[in-house]
Amino acid sequence: MFGQPAPPGELLPWDWAERRLVAAVNYWIATAGPAGRPHCRPVWGVWLPDGFWFSTGSVSARNLSVNAEITVHLESGQEVVIVEGTAREVRDQPSLHAMCEAYGPKYDYPVAPTPEGTVADSSGTGGPAYLVTPRAVFGWDADMTSPTKWTFGR
Repeated sequence: MFGQPAPPGELLPWDWAERRLVAAVNYWIATAGPAGRPHCRPVWGVWLPDGFWFSTGSVSARNLSVNAEITVHLESGQEVVIVEGTAREVRDQPSLHAMCEAYGPKYDYPVAPTPEGTVADSSGTGGPAYLVTPRAVFGWDADMTSPTKWTFGR
């Protein structure tokens, strides 16, 4: 915790974090542009077996085009889950269909892949889709007990 080994105690199981990542409605992403200036914003997204999927056409998309590093965290300050990893734009139709099939029902907001390899709603509003591959996930529950770090291979 804070760069030091956690105090002795029980660690959280991965399914504790995964349940929260799947159930979350609003996720906060943090990116940095070419000059290193940070940019944070809330997004909707879905946690699938291969990582966190979201779509954006904002400053975040411009930042990710030059720096793929990203942090994703949930809203809760009591049951904290923070994902550190890299984001890549995904354009292949089968992957976009899988993302849209999870995203639409979750938010009652249908989206679909476009022929250009982005995702859009029925009005045509949308943008590129990103997959965040986690490198590390941090979690702790109320009162910062059971601080846990999960690491993922490349």
